[in-house]
Amino acid sequence: MPRPRGEATPSGRIAIISASIGAGHDGAAGELARRLTADGITVDRHDLLDLLPARLGRGVQDGYHRMLVRAPWLYQRIYASTERARGGGPAARALLRSAEDRVLRALAPGTGAVVSTYPGASRVLGNLRLSGRLAVPVLTYLTDFSVHPLWVADGVDVHLAAHAVPAAQARAVGARDVRVCGPVTGPRFTPCAGRERDRARARFGLPPRSPLALLVAGSWGVGPVRKVAREVRECGAAVPVVVCGRNEALAEQLRADGIEHTYGWVDDMPGLMHAADVLVQNAGGLTSLEAFAAGLPVASYRCIPGHGLTNAAALDEAGAAVWIRDPADLKAALHDLIEGPRGPRQRATGLALFAGAPGGGPAAEIARVHHSGLQPSPGPEARRRPTPRRLGTTVAIACAVWACAVGIGIATTYDGPGLAHTIGHGLDLDDHAPHHAPRTEGRHS
Repeated sequence: MPRPRGEATPSGRIAIISASIGAGHDGAAGELARRLTADGITVDRHDLLDLLPARLGRGVQDGYHRMLVRAPWLYQRIYASTERARGGGPAARALLRSAEDRVLRALAPGTGAVVSTYPGASRVLGNLRLSGRLAVPVLTYLTDFSVHPLWVADGVDVHLAAHAVPAAQARAVGARDVRVCGPVTGPRFTPCAGRERDRARARFGLPPRSPLALLVAGSWGVGPVRKVAREVRECGAAVPVVVCGRNEALAEQLRADGIEHTYGWVDDMPGLMHAADVLVQNAGGLTSLEAFAAGLPVASYRCIPGHGLTNAAALDEAGAAVWIRDPADLKAALHDLIEGPRGPRQRATGLALFAGAPGGGPAAEIARVHHSGLQPSPGPEARRRPTPRRLGTTVAIACAVWACAVGIGIATTYDGPGLAHTIGHGLDLDDHAPHHAPRTEGRHS
């Protein structure tokens, strides 16, 4: 019988598994990798979407994107139903089981710990840990302030949280070892002085004296961004500065609306944050944490369904960001954050997340777990390794499930022939076809 992967004494090698769903999961993985590498640890990074069978990764990515853009009500319904059920159902489990062998083969010999920054990866790794096929510690870094039950997988040894609020949510849905170790953001996200602020505004061609509200909507530019930009402009509290990510169509629409300061993909996001007076966001992911590190007050407004709403609630509970629920409150809230007493309080709260991170932050905690080599914790009885026949059945089920899920997500975009072509293209089994999930290079939207 083959020895479980990683059974030897932990070495100086760690694997991080993320997913190119937007930029937040990859962004957190990249910064963790940078810090661990700086400490002399070899880091291997993997994308779960690349490890799904039958080239399903591109389809999962496209379906999720199109659902957020074209049918956000459907995403809200799926998010809420899986939250009530405290995790995914049999279909999701079948899809993730189909990736287990590929994930295990992707781990290099000598890997001493594996870190997930994506819920699906945590589920795969937890199953491998429970079955005894993976004998090294598995950690999940919770990238968001709210914790959907899918984030907490049986078999994961340690969950790392940025704050006590997500830590409590993780424990409430079954996580046993949860450690609060602060957020992880790039080293360029730091507070700036007045002169640096003036130089940043000059670099971006922004008004030197006007209050500026930086509007962000993720790497895909999703949500009612045009409505928010118009409302910010019309309320008169600040000049809107909008970042559209890779959504060039949105950028063109905003410029046609007269929103002068509109950008697509921005590489110098720290500089743009230094130029702004407040961040207005709709998803509550990594960009919010980066704003905290830069000393920029944050407001959640017209949030996208699912995790956007739950993150807004969690950030509000933590006192880290204002949640503007009523459009009538927009002007007063922005004014309070830019010129009133609430802004300094928010900046202090955000910066305290980093100053109070015990033990050097999440990368240092990962390194400690890696060197300690946690023993497997008691769990359900180990499952048998699937036989080829069982694995083939699982993959077939997963393919059918994916086709249904993605078909629903994109049906609002394509006509009948287009829908058939898209699903067929996503299920192309020709390993030589040049069909890869698009990468979210760079850091920011």
